[in-house]
Amino acid sequence: MESNVYDYYVIDSHNQQVPIKNFAGKVILIVNTATGCGFTPQYEPLEKMYKDLHDKGLEIIDVPCNQFGGQAPGSDEEIHQFCTLNYDTTFPQMKKSDVNGANELKLYTFLKSQKGFNGFDQDNKLTKVLEEMLSKADPDYAKKSDIKWNFTKFVIDRKGNVVARFEPTADMNKVRKCIEELI
Repeated sequence: MESNVYDYYVIDSHNQQVPIKNFAGKVILIVNTATGCGFTPQYEPLEKMYKDLHDKGLEIIDVPCNQFGGQAPGSDEEIHQFCTLNYDTTFPQMKKSDVNGANELKLYTFLKSQKGFNGFDQDNKLTKVLEEMLSKADPDYAKKSDIKWNFTKFVIDRKGNVVARFEPTADMNKVRKCIEELI
């Protein structure tokens, strides 16, 4: 039997399992984040979207991750404090976790199997930096579904289908438009 997103869970900052099925019937945005990244300012449009659309059925699941340039080095509490103090975030923030590799959350294994990497937004000024860095580390990086960097986003519709993957370079207005179409 093929699994779906509701078969998985994340771990909250109190080490409790949070089943994704708890969000069934809602539009879900799952994003791996970091507090010291060039994309960290995306917390601002994420929080605005959450405040604007939460009552209409949007949930955001924030999964801090330190796998990309060591840009989320703090404890779960330090990361939470940074986000609330600097970006006034109110959406659920989970325990810092891996999204690639041997210890990756099984949720991420599933998400990547549903939506692979389709390239970076060429209009973003950080695209060239990411492409150069990733191609030096692995010339075949673009052929793999792995998460490439902080602030990769997956959109789940109200039926639990993974409908979109947005790389960190994606325009946040495009992310919001996708979500609004599903709300």
